Amino acid sequence: MASKYDGLSRIIIQNVGGKDNITSITHCVTRLRFKLKDESKANTEVLKATDGVVTVVQSGGQYMVVIGNHVPDVFDSVVAVGHLESKSVKAGGGDEEEGTKEKQSIFNAFVGIITGVFSPFLGVLCACGILKGFMALFSTIGVLDATSGTYNVLYGIGDAAFYFLPVILGYSAAKKFKLPEMEGLLIGLALVSPYMLNNGTYDISRLFGIPVVAPSTGNYTSTVLPVICAVAFAAWFERLYKKYIPDTIKIFTVPLITCTVTICLTLLIIGPVTSEISKYLGMGFEAVNGFSPILMGLLVGFFWQILVMFGLHWALVPIALSNMTLVDGNGLLLGEVILTAMLGTTFAQTGACIGIMIKSKDKKLKSLCPPAIISGIAGVTEPAIYGITLPKKAPFFRTCAVAGVAGAVLCMLGVRDYQMAGMGVFSYTMFINPDTKSISPMIIGIIVSIICVIVSLVLELIFYKEGPVAEKKTIAKNDDVSATKKEAEIVAPIKGSVVALSDVKDEVFSSEAMGKGVAIEPSEGAVYAPADGVISTFFPTGHAIGITTDTGAEILIHVGMDTVDMDGDGFVPQKKQDDKVKKGELLLKFDIDKIKAAGHPITTPVIVTNSDDYADIISTDVTEVASGDTLLRLI
Repeated sequence: MASKYDGLSRIIIQNVGGKDNITSITHCVTRLRFKLKDESKANTEVLKATDGVVTVVQSGGQYMVVIGNHVPDVFDSVVAVGHLESKSVKAGGGDEEEGTKEKQSIFNAFVGIITGVFSPFLGVLCACGILKGFMALFSTIGVLDATSGTYNVLYGIGDAAFYFLPVILGYSAAKKFKLPEMEGLLIGLALVSPYMLNNGTYDISRLFGIPVVAPSTGNYTSTVLPVICAVAFAAWFERLYKKYIPDTIKIFTVPLITCTVTICLTLLIIGPVTSEISKYLGMGFEAVNGFSPILMGLLVGFFWQILVMFGLHWALVPIALSNMTLVDGNGLLLGEVILTAMLGTTFAQTGACIGIMIKSKDKKLKSLCPPAIISGIAGVTEPAIYGITLPKKAPFFRTCAVAGVAGAVLCMLGVRDYQMAGMGVFSYTMFINPDTKSISPMIIGIIVSIICVIVSLVLELIFYKEGPVAEKKTIAKNDDVSATKKEAEIVAPIKGSVVALSDVKDEVFSSEAMGKGVAIEPSEGAVYAPADGVISTFFPTGHAIGITTDTGAEILIHVGMDTVDMDGDGFVPQKKQDDKVKKGELLLKFDIDKIKAAGHPITTPVIVTNSDDYADIISTDVTEVASGDTLLRLI
């Protein structure tokens, strides 16, 4: 399910070196804790400058991205966005429970299915599209004769993935729906079998006396939704009856029943219904384009990158593929406009990176630009989006605007794409109509893409501003007297020696990145409520407690340093999250000796995490406190 933190999550994943650089990920009460294969691949300065990230700490073999009290939500988003389930560890140290799934809306479930089905082979599909495009180009300019053996062989290689698309989708859908892959493969093969081609060679007009309705194209080659829905049904159906089949005959009986029933139902019901759905979805986009090509191009171009951030662009992929097979009344390909309209996104990002590289004085940021530019030209924009433009926000939305205008222009000029192709400069050949062999649309696409680069470059040279960190802090620390909380007194939650926060051996606390306060070196293993309020956070390992007081102060008590690694050993909670507590109530017992034996300092910060809501936070001037003694005054 899409989360408001998905954009931030993609930035984090990109700048810790990508998902392949992540060995494991967990979190404590304030920070994401990564174990990376190579920490030198992480872009620490970019992360520190990103809105939503407090700071970054590297210590003890862990790469820690400090988020704040909402870190559990960001953790869930990072795991979901990066598909890091196998590398994630639940808060408290246990593995993620298998089989626990968040309820999703129908649309989000659909997007998740399409993502899982298309991701494994999208690169191959693009490669085949590029090869088909080049064959059309070479035939048009006379480099290759369209009747020659070389042309036929190379075109056949490129066309194979599209012609046998149900076979590929049957395999990948089977993996997604947890059906044996060979059964999914067979379902796809059956749909494109010579026996199933509606060309008059074989009579497939009726099945069990029931009329078989073929798709509008005449057969299931190059179709998308029918096989995905067929495999989804097969997976459900097989789980329904499989337990009743004796083990001795399961090896052949199960695939026999599953595939026969599924293929027959696909020909009679699933195929015709989903083919009609695909047809009307395509007609819907054609209707929007017919009403206003400019509006169509503007919307797709502007929102494409935003859809990509949330993974929602996958919902348009099967529609685009289906639209490519539509023909007009003369049997000529109509082509489609979805992929045409998003052409400018790649080049807008590239131009923005060039402009930022020229304008920025940040050496680290400038060093990230050249590889992002090269990737952008080749059609891979993740380094540009998540490493450069999105963390700065304004450049990202400027590229959306440029891409939207480019999409509007392309659609207004009637440019359409006729095959799946790569991105960037490798997308140009998709505009060549294999029927007419005209290269004019391709030339228009090239010109528009060059203009996108130039316009984005100029916009950044004019509007780009450095210094997001300073800007973020200025906003955060803009003291508005009317917004300050009530004056309050916070008492010591632990008996022990008072330590200045600056002396704590943890950069997150000592730098006051999480807020102002003090620390206590405990002489007694008990934590008491520092004020009346509600326990807003009680970390599963027991080592950290967050309390929202009745006066509005948000207090974090973090027992020891890196004690999350103890996985709760030595911590005995006396209350639970969401409990309402009175000042002085016992919240937690902890074993000081166990913490020391585990090699962790027992220094316990007591932080006001919403310090910016107060004009000043005054700490006690005594060096020893008992629980209940005044520790902080908030004014």
